[in-house]
Parts: sequence; C-alpha cells; structure tokens
Amino acid sequence: MSVSTALSDTTDIPAYMQAVGTAAREAAQGLRRADSGRKNRALEAMAERLDKAREAVLAANADDMQRGRDAGLDAALLDRLELTEARINAMIEGLRQVAALPDPVGEVDGLRARPSGIQVGQMRVPLGVIGIIFESRPNVTVEAASLCLKSGNACILRGGSEARSSNAALSECLKAGLEDAGLPAGAVQVVATTDRAAVGELIRMPEFVDVIIPRGGKSLIARVSREASVPVIKHLDGVCHVYVDATADVDKALAIAVNAKTQRYGTCNTLETLLVDAPVAERLLPALAERFAEYEVELRGCERTRQVLSRITPASDDDWSEEYLAPVLAIKVVDGADDAMAHIERYGSQHTDTIVTQDYSLARRFMAEVDSSSVMVNASTRFADGAEYGLGAEIGISTDKLHARGPVGLEGLTTRKYIVFGDGHVRQ
Repeated sequence: MSVSTALSDTTDIPAYMQAVGTAAREAAQGLRRADSGRKNRALEAMAERLDKAREAVLAANADDMQRGRDAGLDAALLDRLELTEARINAMIEGLRQVAALPDPVGEVDGLRARPSGIQVGQMRVPLGVIGIIFESRPNVTVEAASLCLKSGNACILRGGSEARSSNAALSECLKAGLEDAGLPAGAVQVVATTDRAAVGELIRMPEFVDVIIPRGGKSLIARVSREASVPVIKHLDGVCHVYVDATADVDKALAIAVNAKTQRYGTCNTLETLLVDAPVAERLLPALAERFAEYEVELRGCERTRQVLSRITPASDDDWSEEYLAPVLAIKVVDGADDAMAHIERYGSQHTDTIVTQDYSLARRFMAEVDSSSVMVNASTRFADGAEYGLGAEIGISTDKLHARGPVGLEGLTTRKYIVFGDGHVRQ
C-alpha cells in the first residue's frame, strides 16, 4: 500500500506529508529514466483499470454525493462533484488522448556551434514534483495525473474533502496503471487526509515539491499564493474584456460579444466587461441589448451606456473589476483604443482580452500593448483554452509571467536546461 492511502487517519500531518514528499521525489528520479513508450503504456493501463473499476468508482462517488447533499452543497457544486458513465468515459478518453500527444521531454532546441568549437543547445526536461490542490471535481484527479505523468513529473494531488471517496477510488486505478507499466507508484499520490493542515505542509516543502498549481476558488488560490514557499502557477481572476473599435464589423462584434459571454458563464475566459467605442455606441448597443435579452443577461452600464440603454442597471466602480461567473455583463462606452486599453490596464486581471476591429495597425498595437496572457483580434475570449490552442489538454491557465503564461499544457510542465557537446574542448 502506498503512503498516500496507508495514513488516511493520521494525526501527525507533518510526518505524513514528509513521507508523501519523499516518495514523490524518489519517483521523480525514476520517471527521468522512463521513455515515452513506458509513460504511454502507463496511461493506457490507467484507462483500462478505470474502465474495469466503473462500479467501484460510481459507488464511491455516490457516497460523496450523499454527504454533499446532507451538508447542503448547492446544485452547482453537486454537479461538479458528480461522476456519471459519460464522465467516466470522458476521463478514459482523456487518458488515451494524453498518451497520443507528442512527448516534449528530451526535445533539443537551438543547437548551434560556438567559435570555441563546442555546440550549445537546450533540452526540455520535467519540472520534477508538482503539487496540485483542487476542489470539487474528481475528474481533475485523472486529468492532472495524466498530464504530469506524460511530462515526466511526479505529482501530489490534494482534492477537496467533498470528493474524498471518489478520489480514493480513482487513485487506486492510477496506482494500478503505474504498476502495470513498471513505474513507481509514488509517481501519482492522492493525499488521503482531509485535514487542511496537509495543504499548509504541501505548499511549504521546497525540498520535495518544485511547483504548486492551485485549481479552485479565489480564496484557495489567494491562500496558496500568500503562504507558499514553493513557486506557484496560478491565476486569481478572469476579468476578460472585449473592446469594439469604431471600425469593427457590427455583425462580427455582436457574434463575438454574445459568444464570449453566453457560451458558458462559469469559466475564467468568459467575457465580463464590454468596452464600446463611442462612435458605434448608438448603433451597436441596442442590438447587443436585444441579443443579450434572449439569454436573460443582466446588463450594467456606465452613464454614457445608459444614455442609449436607459433601462439597464447603473454600473458601480466595483463592477469594472468583478468576475461575475454569471449572466451579468458590465458595459462601458470609451473614447478610442487608448481609453479602452487604459481601462483594461486598471481593471483587468491579465487573463484574456479581445479587440474587434477592421484596422490592422490598431490590432497590432492592441496585441503589443495589452499585458494579458492571451490577447485576441476578432475572436471570442472563450478560445483561451488549451484544447483550442492545440495543446491537447491543459492543467490550468496562468496569468503569471514566470514560469508559464496562458493555458498550461505539457510544455508548461517542463523547463529547459543547457546542454553542451564537445570533443575534448578546453577553455582558453
């Protein structure tokens, strides 16, 4: 039995987490010797084990769901917590899709000869041990494990207490798949204790953990960012903007704004503030209001917006920095691109921002000057996603500038080291 399940009722949290960290560090060393074929065999074996364990996984999830209902979890949380046959199928397919992705580990870039005669390049290598802290959704256990394994990293996964039975059942499938492929079981460990002190230990173990990735609500991410002594890859908010320039094609602007807001409300790449250039406000805003009314989206506008749409709610200063994650949209009329970009600089969260324009020079300027992890031209913010970017899958989206930025796929879970080829060369 692995350390992550053997001590599920421990009261000595520091000792438990030290044991988990030790096992992860040892496994990371073993994974450096694993080629793509072995990692892919492990992912396929995990998929097979999960397929065979459907009944056990669904039964464990039923226990979690009942505890959640008894605890008064709301419908949205229960939906994220629930596993169904379709969601298990998606997890199995996800494992196989990650197995089919190109392996970034070992890639060598930029090899070039130097005047001394040596050749210098960079090799892509795993980060080492990744700690991932997440809430509610047990399918994250499988997604995170698959991406970390394919990129050659050991991982320590700490899911929410509401999903503890589901995560334990999924953990057994993942460990069995590793063993089937001859890889160390410590490569994927699910923290068994629900004691919150385990999170505090995990984020302060730089001797064992190379990076922490929190996936959850703002309070969780803020706590991890504040308290961690391990580097963190994270984003706090998704306050995303669409700016409609005076030269924009109105039909394109309508389609982009409506899709960016209504395609899905509860995601970090959903539109939260619409900026409209003053010359097109009277023409565009009534049409936008009509379209958003079809989706029952509440509009909150600045004073100039309300001169055109008099019945909408006045926007407060707080609305400009709000991540609604709901059918609510703030609208502001601005005086050109400088005004729009100044608003984004002040209120944005450096996540995803779009300009709708027919002016190529302005589009280039917007891309260069807006300091966000994804900047788009004539496209919905909802495209800010690892799968849509061709990464195959993502572990999350980062608004940091070090080490990864934007959707974090397999390459984002690796780093580079310099490699040098010589033939008896010595420095003169």
